[in-house]
Amino acid sequence: QCPWGAPNTASISCSLADVMSEQLAKELQLEEENAAFPEAVAVAEGPFITGENIDTSSDLMLAQMLQMEFDREYDAQLRREEKKINGDSKVSISFENYRKVHPYDSDSSEDEVDWQDTPHDPYRADKPTTTPRKGFIGKGKDITTKHDEVVCGRKNTARMENFAPEFQVGDGIGMDLKLSNQVFNALKQHAYSEERRSARLHEKKEHSTAEKAVDPKTRLLLYKMVNAGMLETITGCISTGKESVVFHAYGGKSVTEDKVIPPECAIKVFKTTLNEFKNRDKYIKDDYRFKDRFSKLNPRKIIRMWAEKEMHNLTRMQNAGIPCPQVVILKKHVLVMSFIGQDQVPAPKLKDVTLSSEDMKKAYYQILNMMQQLYKECNLVHADLSEYNMLWHDGKVWLIDVSQSVEPTHPHGLEFLFRDCRNVSQFFQKGGVAEALNERELFNAVSGLNITADNEVDFQAEIEALEKMNEDHVQNHGKKLPMFSSNGDPPIYDE
Repeated sequence: QCPWGAPNTASISCSLADVMSEQLAKELQLEEENAAFPEAVAVAEGPFITGENIDTSSDLMLAQMLQMEFDREYDAQLRREEKKINGDSKVSISFENYRKVHPYDSDSSEDEVDWQDTPHDPYRADKPTTTPRKGFIGKGKDITTKHDEVVCGRKNTARMENFAPEFQVGDGIGMDLKLSNQVFNALKQHAYSEERRSARLHEKKEHSTAEKAVDPKTRLLLYKMVNAGMLETITGCISTGKESVVFHAYGGKSVTEDKVIPPECAIKVFKTTLNEFKNRDKYIKDDYRFKDRFSKLNPRKIIRMWAEKEMHNLTRMQNAGIPCPQVVILKKHVLVMSFIGQDQVPAPKLKDVTLSSEDMKKAYYQILNMMQQLYKECNLVHADLSEYNMLWHDGKVWLIDVSQSVEPTHPHGLEFLFRDCRNVSQFFQKGGVAEALNERELFNAVSGLNITADNEVDFQAEIEALEKMNEDHVQNHGKKLPMFSSNGDPPIYDE
């Protein structure tokens, strides 16, 4: 027989009254179901609702009956899925929150037991059995003390719950885990170390500068400057150093009438990580301007004093006419200055620019004059002068980074000056400037002390003697010398 052939069924003629009969419709439906499903299968639990035992004259009642039947089938399906997923596992899941609870269904959950209403909670860890207060259990040869390996292992497993929440100890519900003392002590030490490390990282993130020196407090200061209109916009980072980071910004409107904000500004943000300032307190603790305010117990104040120190030094240099950045404003550890450069491009350092022999000679005499002005007019020693802290812009040299500059009467002021002279002399001698003096001649030319010594060792010994004399004078009289004695004013060199 062809499976797609039409069945040879004789049509049975019936009247219209028989077709509209509900009894005949039920009989035909039962015949079709028996033919398709020979064995009757109960789909849902509970008695089947028929029209014989319940009044079906109301549409609302019929709708409620259909909804109850659907809810029973849905709950039965959820129970089958729970049984399939859980199996024989000790940790089980429940779809109780997804079951249908119909207000008219009184038998829908009579065979279900909610685990939350029972004393046993499958999600609660079973407490390990430990020894009683007396220290042992059992009698005779079966005595088990508190030092038993199994008992200690279970106790150590339970004690892992006391670790910090950040330390993940895993899920051991239903497992008889036993940790040895050695493993537990190692985990405990590691948990404490991680907790301390996390605290340090949090402190560094909240109270210290990040890699680009923009921590939340610094961002707030910069935001206030932009919001006040002092700065129009901050474009980005132009220089990164050990102690500070410099950003470029466009200037806005002036806050006061006597303060003119330049079109382009440089924002110097001193890093507050303290790593680079721990060994540099010698530049500030002996400076009489900050000596009374210096405190090692509060290193963050040192950083603010460091920024304030650079502002005061730049102001002295600006008043003397030395080419340097112009101070705009100082807010805590953020110093806003004029930008040395043009169109967001900073002026190159002297070590990075290639100058002709004539320009190199011109730069040398400019630096020599600036060193003499610093010493005599500004009463300052740069203390970190080199080709890295000198910029070449508009055909002349500009001095930057004067936060560590001190006065000549500083206990190490002359040593710093001699170091500056050595750096300047070596750079220009290598650059081919024949007129460049050596470090001892340059020191005498700048300071006017005219120290006569045949070698560098004796020269430095006389410098130390002068510093010792000044220090003794300060200790005996409580004030610094106005200036080191010299035989005359230092000569002014020019081309």
